[in-house]
Amino acid sequence: MSYKVLVVDDSSFFRRRVTEILNKDPHLEVIDTAVDGQEAVDKAIALKPDVITMDIEMPVLNGISAVKAIMDKAPTAIIMFSSLTHDGAKATLDALEAGALDFLPKKFSEIAQNTDEAGSLLRQRVVQIARKPIQSRQGLSSSRTTNKTPVIQRSSTAKLSAEKTNDVTSSKRSSRLNKASSKNYKLLAIGSSTGGPVALQKVLTELPENFSLPIILIQHMPASFTQAFASRLNSLCKISVKEARDGDILKPGCAYLAPGGCQMIISGKENAAKIKVIDDNTAKITFKPSVDVSFGSAAKIFGSNVLGVVLTGMGTDGREGARMLKSKGATIWAQDEESCVVYGMPQAVCAAGISQLSVALDELASSILKETSHG
Repeated sequence: MSYKVLVVDDSSFFRRRVTEILNKDPHLEVIDTAVDGQEAVDKAIALKPDVITMDIEMPVLNGISAVKAIMDKAPTAIIMFSSLTHDGAKATLDALEAGALDFLPKKFSEIAQNTDEAGSLLRQRVVQIARKPIQSRQGLSSSRTTNKTPVIQRSSTAKLSAEKTNDVTSSKRSSRLNKASSKNYKLLAIGSSTGGPVALQKVLTELPENFSLPIILIQHMPASFTQAFASRLNSLCKISVKEARDGDILKPGCAYLAPGGCQMIISGKENAAKIKVIDDNTAKITFKPSVDVSFGSAAKIFGSNVLGVVLTGMGTDGREGARMLKSKGATIWAQDEESCVVYGMPQAVCAAGISQLSVALDELASSILKETSHG
């Protein structure tokens, strides 16, 4: 079986190269292309592709408006191509809010050279989000809002997940916290990747202003995106959210988002913990920021007093960091398969026997509040 793909871009060069790259995967078939957003909407309705790759800046109808129209009329898994600029970051976040599931930087040099790494990444991401249908925007569940900006709205059943696995342990775990552990938590640590921006917004907007723990957030995201994402979260949440800076002191009720292109490390002592932000230009660690790195440092400082949560994402980043946390007695949870966009990172911690609980996204904030004695 192959997944049908519609490639949308006003550049004939980009359309051709993306088509060539995707068609190298036997599981993918580019069935058509579109040169603007309106043509994308029309072809999405007529052709019913499994996945659409979408540019943001296009004539007639831009990518964000096209995503909204497609999700209303012909719900489809959409991956955006974005420029690595502040404006590009804001536009991409708008596209995710409109219903797109994932994004990739629009690096013309990599696409033109058709490097193995760039091509493989694109094919992997398209295959991953192709695997389950999604529902229309009219069917999206309502989320809590503030008086500033609407919260991203998406029900747990609207999420895409990876193919079902044979791992009974990961798929059969409870999705609801029945009884809190009464542990004396000092830190909430959350790692995420593909689908993470939507999931993080869902969780963080439900935390109260008086939330008593500091929070570290490790989301796979380019350097130019994290400031815009932190600002957006801060405008929506009752807690404070900021892009982490070197030397920041961890404070209750504040979430620190790891800067893209760097590693965020927790240092100092439990009662006076600080953040170190380290530039990482090496090829030694794939992800920058890395959930493993931040979780591992949190294990050294906070030991058992950490609630670690691994959200939706492709790959296994977070598994070894979660293992280090658990070895110190910390509590590890994972997002459940059904509510994940990609059940990769959570599956990795579940399959390794590290996670004590798999929690549905809609239940996660309330479970966190209960476990940390807020509810």
